[in-house]
Amino acid sequence: MGRVEGKVAFITGAGRGQGRSHAVRLAEEGADIIAVDICRDIETAQYSMSGPDDLKETARLVEEAGRRIVPVQADVRDAEQLRGALEQGIGELGRLDVVVAQAGIAPLRGEPPLQAWTDVINVNLVGTINAIQVALPHLSAGASVIAVGSVAALMKAGMVDKPGSNPGGAGYQFAKRTLADYVHEVARNLAPLSIRANVVHPTNCNTPMLHSPQMYKSFRPDMEDPGRADAELAFHVQQAMPVPYIEPEEITNMVLFLASDESRYVTGMQMRVDAGGYLKWHEFHI
Repeated sequence: MGRVEGKVAFITGAGRGQGRSHAVRLAEEGADIIAVDICRDIETAQYSMSGPDDLKETARLVEEAGRRIVPVQADVRDAEQLRGALEQGIGELGRLDVVVAQAGIAPLRGEPPLQAWTDVINVNLVGTINAIQVALPHLSAGASVIAVGSVAALMKAGMVDKPGSNPGGAGYQFAKRTLADYVHEVARNLAPLSIRANVVHPTNCNTPMLHSPQMYKSFRPDMEDPGRADAELAFHVQQAMPVPYIEPEEITNMVLFLASDESRYVTGMQMRVDAGGYLKWHEFHI
């Protein structure tokens, strides 16, 4: 019997990367999936995002694992779209037990700069809130809410760049830090109902978001046009353990634990899967 046998999980950002990894692993462990993705680019992000074929591949992999899936194209910035997607999924699968608010973008040095700020706040923060809040009426005792933040959320404000130079990057850190506070309050208020809520904070993760020209430039500002090999030399600086990044499956392992009944008394936690990234930052900023 799987660790989440018979549960239904609602996952945003499920088209590829971490979201797909969560969907497939939860399916392998017995869950049915409501999978949501915008399936189009957001211009200020300046890197290609998942498309309809990516979401179809997620659906294929879940079905290959022997579970049902309801894939829906929807924008997390639009609460009504998300509500419709979720209700469609519940209509077909019958219930809701797990929420994984994964969808996010990193519009580093996005143009126009203030639009990059708006987009990252709306996707990473408002989109997370939307995913959780449309789900709340459908949750009951034993349910689990999981938001995916970033180790950047646990570092002090102002570390991204000097003020005004990179609103998209600053907005990313602000959004992740604020969603961590939001989920803390959600957990506090859901605990009497025996519903738990936690945040998972990854470090660098091996996805298309990390492997983008803007991210490479952020890690190698000393170079005009750094490539992957150049950036990977600098990726190590973020972790205390000797790795440039972690794989999506490492985040999924924590998501699976929090989705399962193994974590039935774990709530209000900020779970770092960061190869010691926070420890390294804290050592040099105390």
